[in-house]
Amino acid sequence: MMEIFFETKDVFQLKDIEKIAPKEKGITSMSVKEILQSLVDDGMVDTDRIGTSNYFWAFPSKALHARKRKLEELESQFAESSQKKEALQKSIEKSKIGREDTAERAALIEELAALRQKKEQLKAEIDKYRECDPDVVEEMRQTNKVAKEAANRWTDNIFSIKSWAKRKFGFEESRIDKSFGIPEDLDYID
Repeated sequence: MMEIFFETKDVFQLKDIEKIAPKEKGITSMSVKEILQSLVDDGMVDTDRIGTSNYFWAFPSKALHARKRKLEELESQFAESSQKKEALQKSIEKSKIGREDTAERAALIEELAALRQKKEQLKAEIDKYRECDPDVVEEMRQTNKVAKEAANRWTDNIFSIKSWAKRKFGFEESRIDKSFGIPEDLDYID
């Protein structure tokens, strides 16, 4: 399809291309419009609407300039990537300095491993004594206070319902306790 444009260096309407393409290049007439549209979408063929007609054209010089631009872009990316690679190689070499496998380095690595293990042991020991931490103890006291208030509130609710049931239905207190599984020694927590 592009050869039609490059060889003739002319401007075409869709109906002209639909006639020329099957004869000269063997492109099926049904697919000419789709191929042309995909070439327009890819920027390889230009199109413009003049009046009620659409005109299509593509000149070899434009394709050449597009290729040159793409080539320059790729070359600049390549140069940039090469510079990054060199910088990373230098960084690797710089990092290797002082990290040669020596007896001193091996001893320091062992010492580091031992210190890390000791740190973990000390953390575990601190966790064992966490219950004695004043902040944790105070937090537990606050939690206990809230739980105690909640328990007393529910106890008060139970006594209110028992009182209401005695007045409303005339049940004995022991019968209500037995029916609802309320312990006889239920009382407020001090």
